[in-house]
Amino acid sequence: MTDAIPPLPAYNWPTLEKGWVWLCGAGPGDAGLLTLHALNALRQADVVVYDALVQEDILQWAPQAALIYAGKRGGKPSAKQRDISLRLVDLARAGKRVLRLKGGDPFVFGRGGEEAQTLVQHGIPIRIIPGISAGIGGLAYAGIPVTHRDVNQSVTFVTGHDQSGNTPGSLDWASIAKGSQVIVIYMGMKHIAQIAGQLMAAGRPPSEPVAVVTTATTADQHVLETTLGTVVDDIAASGMEPPAIICVGRSVLMRQVLDWQAMGAGQAPRNLDPLDRGRPAESA
Repeated sequence: MTDAIPPLPAYNWPTLEKGWVWLCGAGPGDAGLLTLHALNALRQADVVVYDALVQEDILQWAPQAALIYAGKRGGKPSAKQRDISLRLVDLARAGKRVLRLKGGDPFVFGRGGEEAQTLVQHGIPIRIIPGISAGIGGLAYAGIPVTHRDVNQSVTFVTGHDQSGNTPGSLDWASIAKGSQVIVIYMGMKHIAQIAGQLMAAGRPPSEPVAVVTTATTADQHVLETTLGTVVDDIAASGMEPPAIICVGRSVLMRQVLDWQAMGAGQAPRNLDPLDRGRPAESA
């Protein structure tokens, strides 16, 4: 990775005006997953207010901007959400071109909706730039499709903790267990014992495949393939730490044939038919 700012192709790119705030998703980690609109924003910003999961490589693409860290990590000292939102208001009112850069997508468990609402309520003009969410892109880097015609016609994205840091009490885990074939859990490692227990109590079998992906899409990515009944012990034994995406469902089995990073390193697929379809993948 060089420090040079990647060029943009010819296009009618929007202008980040003074006094505006653009809320932008930086994707799950790999700088190459940044959108062109995000790169355009980085090239124009006076100030970049960024989260903990934004990679340093991405920040280097805004050398003209002041960088303000506003990361929030569970269990660690971090800025209060109210202070972050009002800081954005103050910067915009000072005439700055402000880029609020968030890991993943700002509207997927990223508090982007809260910050955007605060800005609008204070009369600050905004633009939203979506990003690739870790629950999709991170699993794709692990070789796990969140949807597969032979596995699921539904997928549920849930957060593993609420504003208090506890497992969300508003979630009906029994209904989720019964109603969704594949479940993707953000920020769920801390409470995985409780989550797994509730899913099994609602009828999900202990043998159900589970994948845990940490620091997804980065050079430090690690993937644990386990089951609902053993995930707690296996995480403890692995020494894995957040940030993590957890996927529950038979789509995890597809990693046996779609682990493209392992194949790129010269390893053969472990199983060409992990779903036991007994017919070619292209057949109807």
